[in-house]
Amino acid sequence: QVHVVESGGGLVQTGDSLRLSCAVSGATLSAYALAWFRQTPEKEHEFVAKINRSGNKPSYGDSVKGRFTISKNDAENTVYLQMSSLKPEDTAVYTCAVGPYATNTFGLYNYWGQGTQVTVSS
Repeated sequence: QVHVVESGGGLVQTGDSLRLSCAVSGATLSAYALAWFRQTPEKEHEFVAKINRSGNKPSYGDSVKGRFTISKNDAENTVYLQMSSLKPEDTAVYTCAVGPYATNTFGLYNYWGQGTQVTVSS
């Protein structure tokens, strides 16, 4: 059984940096594409970033491009989201997703975590 657990969220100030982690167990990370999505009461499952199985093709949503970096460590079965120059509009619950294809669509992934809250104060 595959388990996905996010961590690293918290309360930060505008302009700060934060690194989220996503630990995956029960699956070999190199066999899956991975992604981060975020949710707010106003916007559900906004695509943030994705990375393909081989890890050589990261891709980002327009709102985070140039500020966020997705990476993975297959040996540790962990996916990371390095966030910098954070803005109040980045405030959301961030969820990690695991699936067969690197897609921007939340529902096309097979496994998701419970999410970690990121709050950026102005």
